[in-house]
Formats: sequence, C-alpha cells, structure tokens
Amino acid sequence: MCVEHGSATETGQRQPGGLSHATTCLFAVAAGLSVANVYYAQPLLDVMARDLGIASAVIGLVVTLTQVGYALGLIFIVPLGDLVDRRRLIVSQTLLSVAALAVVAMARTASMLLFGMVATGLLAVVVQVLVAFAASLTAPNERGKVVGTVTSGVVIGILAARFLAGLLSDLGGWRTVYLTSAILTLIVAGLLLKALPRRLSPASAESYATALRSVPMLFLHDHVLLLRGVLALLIFAAFSTFWTALVLPLSGAAFAYSHTQIGLFGLVGMVGALAASGAGRLADRGLAQWTTGLSLVLLTASWGLIALLSNSVMFLVAGVILLDLAVQAVHVTNQSIILARYPQASSRLVGGYMVFYSIGSALGAVGATVTYAQAGWSGVCALGATFGVVALLTWAFDQVRRRRSSTHELHCH
Repeated sequence: MCVEHGSATETGQRQPGGLSHATTCLFAVAAGLSVANVYYAQPLLDVMARDLGIASAVIGLVVTLTQVGYALGLIFIVPLGDLVDRRRLIVSQTLLSVAALAVVAMARTASMLLFGMVATGLLAVVVQVLVAFAASLTAPNERGKVVGTVTSGVVIGILAARFLAGLLSDLGGWRTVYLTSAILTLIVAGLLLKALPRRLSPASAESYATALRSVPMLFLHDHVLLLRGVLALLIFAAFSTFWTALVLPLSGAAFAYSHTQIGLFGLVGMVGALAASGAGRLADRGLAQWTTGLSLVLLTASWGLIALLSNSVMFLVAGVILLDLAVQAVHVTNQSIILARYPQASSRLVGGYMVFYSIGSALGAVGATVTYAQAGWSGVCALGATFGVVALLTWAFDQVRRRRSSTHELHCH
C-alpha cells in the first residue's frame, strides 16, 4: 500500500479552527453549481439539435461525451488534490470551467459544442476536490456534518439542473443556460479565491503516476472502502433508474406533462436531499452503520410508493422524497467513512469512490430505458427495488461478517 493511516493534522491539511459556516456554504454552492453543468444538457438536446442542425442520432453524444469528460477528470484530475496546492487547483478549474461554458454558449458547429461539453465534464470534477478539501480542513468530530452540507449542494445541483435548464431555455434559449452558468461560475471563482485558506502544503510527496496507481489499490486492499464503493454503485443505480425513466410515463398520454412540470419533481427531491444532510452528524456520533441500514430500507420501500403512480401522483411525490433522502443519507455516510480511513489521500479516495457512482449511474440509465421498453413503469420499479434489495443484503452480510470477526477476536484473546 502506498498510503498509510494518518490524521489530517499529521498531514498538514486541516487548518486550526476548521471551516466557518459561511465557507462551508460557499463550498456547497460551488459544488452544486459545478455538478449542475454536467446535467443541464439533458432536457435541451432537442433544441440544441434544431439550432445547430445536428441529427437526432448524433445529439445524444452531448450527454455521453460530457460523462466521458467527467470520468476522465475523476481518474486524472481529482488525484492531483493530494499532490498540489488545492486552492490553486480549485480556482484554476473553476476559471477554466468559465471558458468551457462560454465555448458551449457560443458554439456554432457540432464539433465546437461537443468539444465544449467534454471540457465542461472534465472540469466539473472540481466538485470532488471541494469535498475532499472541505473534509481535510475539518476536525474529525465534525467531518460528517461538513461533508453532509457540501454533498447536499451537489445533490441539489443535480436535481435542480434539469428544471433550471428548462426554465432558462424557455426564457432566453438554450445558450442562456450556459451563459448564465458561466457568469455565476466566474463570481464563485472570485469568492473561492478570497475565502480558501492560503497556506496549503501537498499531502503527499508521491509522484503523479504513483498517486494514480494507488487509487485502485486502496479500494482493492481495504474491505471498508470496497464495501462503500459497491453500496455507492447500487444506490446510484437505483437513483439513476428513477430519474432516467421518470420522463417516460409523465410525458405520455396519461399525464402529458411538459418538461418544466416534470422538472418540478427534481425540486421535490431536494426536500429529501436536504433532510438527509443530518446523516453526516449521525456518522460523527458513531451511528454510521445504523444510518446506512435504515436508509437502505427506506430506499427499497420508496419503490413501493413510486410504483403506485397510476393511482395518484402524490404517491410518486412521497416516493421521490424517500428515495432522495435514502440515497443522500447513504452517500454522505459513505464519504464520511472513507475520508476518515486515509485523510492524506482524501482526493484519491473521493475520486475512486465516484468511479463507482458513475458506473452505477450508467447502469441505472441503461437499465431503466431498456426495462421501460419491455415492461413499462412496473418493470422500472421492480428494477429500482432490486438495486435497493441487493444493497441492503450487501450491507447486512457485511454486518454479519463484522460480528463474526469481532466474536472470533474475543475468543482468541
């Protein structure tokens, strides 16, 4: 193993006094704004295609290449947070994001648009650097609370992106979405430049190549990290299954909702996401396992309500709140646990963890569309519930393993 256990204080990363509430909120806003850039395009594909004369078979590359850029950023950019001045890295990424968003907003050809979207996805991983940075600047007994606040910003950014994109597009066209985001991102870059601590020493003397190689090794050799990565894959597969398929029944003849109306469900989901911010506080109190188990039960149960969409939209609303509450609670708890394992490798840990997230999101998206075509909304609900059940069983089996291991150690002594 290239990385050893250590405290944040030992690595020189955490500043005395930690993060103020205002700075924590700034981290959350910056994270939410950055991750939203990845999702703005999803409800805008049709108008983008018409404006630039792009074939419908090709316009889907906008979403695909944005995700490809994001995945490359997780692998090659996020680990830099353990090696270089994080303040400079964050501000530089944010300013480059402004340029990428401007390219998208001014795109006149398909190639220019696709280039801008790849760059936007690549630079959006500043979100993960922000999460790792916030954790490293916080005392261990408050780490879960801070991670919960920043991660809430991420989830709100994801859920609000589709609604805001539709709204701004209706008001001023799809280019307005990216121009507005570029302006807001520039403002946030200035605030980050002023607010982020100036004295930052690299957490590791390792080379860049060594740091990259250490990421898979960390997860393969640490059972706790691997378990939390697998849980992330499963919960975000369930999350993506729902949000990918939701537009299909709601835009159909039975409901005939507009994209703006459908986007409102994202705002409903924010209620659950905000409620789950307290999961970090529970993790700080040593209740991470209890929080994980209860949340996975709620995740599985939420699909029972979601399946009742044909009876009443209110069942769907209740299910959305439960689903996002559960996913966010597990996500916050996961990050609180993994960041405590190797504080001096926090950027690599977050980057590696989010690879599991990306795989789960892709799996859920593909599974949702295929399942809906074959089995309708009930099939989608069965798929989402299956991801929840598998996650719950995975956690339960690990609890049994942990108890057996503890019992064995007691007998040995």
